[in-house]
Amino acid sequence: MLIKFGYDISVSCAQDTPMIAMMSVRDELRDDLRWQSGVSTVPATQGSSYRDLWGNTCRRFIAPAGLFTLRSDQVIEVTAAPDPYKPWLVETPISDLPDDVLIYLLGSRYCETDRLSQMAWDMFGTTAPGHARVQAICDYVHNHIRFDYMNARVTRTAFEGWQDRTGVCRDFAHLAIALCRCMNLPTRYVNGYLGDIGVPITGPMDFAAWMEVFLDGAWHTFDPRNNTPRIGRIVVAYGRDAADVPLIHSFGTHILQNFKVWAQQVADAG
Repeated sequence: MLIKFGYDISVSCAQDTPMIAMMSVRDELRDDLRWQSGVSTVPATQGSSYRDLWGNTCRRFIAPAGLFTLRSDQVIEVTAAPDPYKPWLVETPISDLPDDVLIYLLGSRYCETDRLSQMAWDMFGTTAPGHARVQAICDYVHNHIRFDYMNARVTRTAFEGWQDRTGVCRDFAHLAIALCRCMNLPTRYVNGYLGDIGVPITGPMDFAAWMEVFLDGAWHTFDPRNNTPRIGRIVVAYGRDAADVPLIHSFGTHILQNFKVWAQQVADAG
């Protein structure tokens, strides 16, 4: 199955502004790309790429004063099957976790495990460990938070999302991640593309956030916002939470002027 995906984003800056963009697919997916235009900017500007601590591709450049546009268009081959459902997955004992997984047990900028720990154990302490516990957390978060773009706030934490009971996909992910970590389940934040394939179109597309939980010695996808298997996830970045994977980080002020993202099934790479 082929998916055409990309973005057209414009910002305006009062002065030349250094930026870092994180919107390229993970290296693990590059062999699945069937066509790509590369990243272009208007006006054209020089830049460079590097990998951050989590292995995500980051592009750094200086956005010139005025209107600045980033564009990219690609086609990738993915499985046509929805997210796998594996209710038999068990928890990996902390003593058996790989060293690089341990960090995903800790609190982070947007996931305050210290403020949610007691509530998490009160609610999920008697739930069967493993997949059932993670799914119970996703069910709770899915029903507790009401999705509303108008109530998006970039500073909202997991605890505040629990209090506000409203937000966008990152708020669902942050709360579920924090609750999983409280239950000693290593959980990481995922940012990427998720088109409306096989489901009703709900409106203009945006980048999506979900999570992966380390069970049975491997990472597995869970999505507390949609809370149902979906088709065509394209991973851009992993991190502890949204603070690690901003789409655009600017070292100066900028104003968003245009934001368009797409991910739809196509018949061929052309």
